[in-house]
Amino acid sequence: MKKIFIITGEPSGDKLASKVIAKLKNSKPDIEYLSVGGEHLKSLGIKSLYDLNEITYLGFTKVLLNIFKIKKKINDTVHKIVEFNPDILFSVDSPDFTLRVAKQVKKLKPNIKTIHFVAPQVWVWREGRVKKLKSFLNHILLLFPFEKEYFDKENIESTFTGHPLLEEQEKSKVDISQIIKENKKIFSIFPGSRLSEINTLLPILFEFIKMMNEKYKDIFFVFHSTSEHNHLIQNLLLKEGFKNCGAISDEKIKSYVLRSSMFALSKSGTISLEICNAKIPSMIIYKMNMINFFIIKMLVKVKFANIINIAANKEIIPELLQSNCNSKNIFKKVDELLENKEALENQIIRSQEIINKFKTQKSSEIASSVLLNHL
Repeated sequence: MKKIFIITGEPSGDKLASKVIAKLKNSKPDIEYLSVGGEHLKSLGIKSLYDLNEITYLGFTKVLLNIFKIKKKINDTVHKIVEFNPDILFSVDSPDFTLRVAKQVKKLKPNIKTIHFVAPQVWVWREGRVKKLKSFLNHILLLFPFEKEYFDKENIESTFTGHPLLEEQEKSKVDISQIIKENKKIFSIFPGSRLSEINTLLPILFEFIKMMNEKYKDIFFVFHSTSEHNHLIQNLLLKEGFKNCGAISDEKIKSYVLRSSMFALSKSGTISLEICNAKIPSMIIYKMNMINFFIIKMLVKVKFANIINIAANKEIIPELLQSNCNSKNIFKKVDELLENKEALENQIIRSQEIINKFKTQKSSEIASSVLLNHL
């Protein structure tokens, strides 16, 4: 029996990996799997070596503070992969963790084929990394068409798949009457999947909601969370005494709630693509500690945080980052957008023009066929 080891580093990578593996399981059911994954791979019946929490560290300073712990986790993971001896090591996103593991595995077991999904953002920073990938990666799967030139230059085998989260999905009707009992407009909020992100953004978001409640009486705010942090957010909402807020973690409900939303406020990341794909107007927020921000500011080559804005080279989706990411600024910008229907419509039209360039409609299928060809 052929074997594949899947290694992810955070919930978004786990979700991407599950889309590809679900397709592969349909076309070739007789493959044995083991992973470092989360709830999405688990739902496919794939065991994880340990919980994703154990490796999801945010920012440079957190990595430095946990450097020995992370090093040990990398070594332990490498040992388990070599022991499992898969035909393919399928690494997904989180390059600072997954690619370090892949590099060591390739040294110890050159016969294991290494395929990485979601290229490191060399077009944002550290372009020199491409040369190093050549020594231990057999193939790289690309989300965006403009990435290919970077890997072609170094003769690294690559395939543009498009983004699996932009594929057409079955739009099932979901009963959300237990979540939103009154006939209110839905406002989706995505505070992040990492505890450090949630701890940073929630106080700001709570103050923002209080300001919104003073002006708008017909809005229900829904926090989209992971199952791991859902209870935490629900308890904090109760503590604040909000009557028009809720938190959800079920993927089908989240998808339906997003499509039913009048606006979405999201931390920077993959979710912003899903929001744009659902044709929901939105805004991006993000905040990190000053040391991390200073390091990133020195290294990055792009002006924006959002991939839509980066691809367009202009701000289509408004961004409020760092010191600008505060409750007053968020309220002011959201209020301004909600009062301007033309601006909301223009945002959707312009973001669709960009997002259509990232779509193949068969992303998961293309990625799974690359894995199949390497078995």
